[in-house]
Amino acid sequence: MKIPFSPPDITELEIEEVVKTLKSGWITTGPRTKELEKRLAEFCHTSRVVCLNSATAAEELNFRICGIGEGDEVIVPAYTYTATASAAIHCGAKVIFVDSQKDSTEMDYDKVAAAITHKTKAVVAVDLGGIICDYDKLYAAVESKKELFEAKEGTDLGARIQQTIGRVLVFADCAHALGAVKDGKCAGEFADFTDFSFHAVKNFTTAEGGAATWKDIPGIDNEEIYHQYQLYSLHGQSKDALAKTQIGAWEYDIAGPWYKCNMTDIMAAIGLRQLDRYPALLERRKAIIGKYDAACDELGVMHLTHYGNNFASSGHLYLTRISGINDTQRREIITKLAERGVSTNVHYKPLPMMTAYKNLGWDIKDFPNAYAYYENLITLPLHTKLSDEEVEYVIENFKEVVNAYI
Repeated sequence: MKIPFSPPDITELEIEEVVKTLKSGWITTGPRTKELEKRLAEFCHTSRVVCLNSATAAEELNFRICGIGEGDEVIVPAYTYTATASAAIHCGAKVIFVDSQKDSTEMDYDKVAAAITHKTKAVVAVDLGGIICDYDKLYAAVESKKELFEAKEGTDLGARIQQTIGRVLVFADCAHALGAVKDGKCAGEFADFTDFSFHAVKNFTTAEGGAATWKDIPGIDNEEIYHQYQLYSLHGQSKDALAKTQIGAWEYDIAGPWYKCNMTDIMAAIGLRQLDRYPALLERRKAIIGKYDAACDELGVMHLTHYGNNFASSGHLYLTRISGINDTQRREIITKLAERGVSTNVHYKPLPMMTAYKNLGWDIKDFPNAYAYYENLITLPLHTKLSDEEVEYVIENFKEVVNAYI
């Protein structure tokens, strides 16, 4: 038996919708993209959503909307994927890494507070694996240093957002967490600005793609914010292709020499039918996680807690940590499982270990909790194409291989 790590769950429903889109004559950003934005906003309980070509683009545009750029600092967890940090770097900001809490993928919120300076404009939380962070503690950390915050001067949108919020902005990298809930709120409702990923390996996919959403800001019109996303994502063009189809509406302006990162209607077609199926996909992930939890608890292997009295994860990743093993032994286990047909992975190698970030002066020795979490971690395959028989095969082989190391 061969178990792939994370294939996309695509059915005839998505295929038929894509075919309809191709036959419609409208394949770039158009009516299906606008419909998906509307439905995602309803799903996330937010006022507006902007669909783009990736979560990285969504996070970068979140920063740009908020006027974050040269001379600013953005606090990012050391334990995350590169997109969390690179989006800020694209804007010209300096990334400041902070370590994780002990035995956790979450940032140490005391260290977040300690890292805030007068240059800090934002902190990015990562809802890793689909589990929503403790935003109450994160907001408390930024409020504790509110007196250091220096809002951008001026009257442009980014300056007005900073001036109105009046503290370090909280961003959520929700690449894994669409559909997660906590304390009665959905992913997308917690941070000032949030980005989602719809990449091929995500729970909800548009092949590539992502989205941005935000909390309402008193005194700032959501339509103004939405329009600025449209400008940034379509070369600064004042009208999108759909708007230009109106009679006599051929003329447009270029407001700025900006970017090209819009979502197409072909991608949105996949997303519309994925969204129809999404509640059932989340339930299937929950069922698989329940079986993995039982097996890991029997083995004495640590794992993420995806569900509790006041929260439910989106169930995106199943991270296990095998106590007492080192990096070399972890690699051996991964290889042995692969030889048995079970594909696994590691989420993540901390960014200060990566060449790009070492070249910026970061050293993993300064992030002991992040390294300790990474060193003995193995991510099991978790996706909705897994049959019950395949889940049992993963569990059986994981037990047999890991038992030799514990």
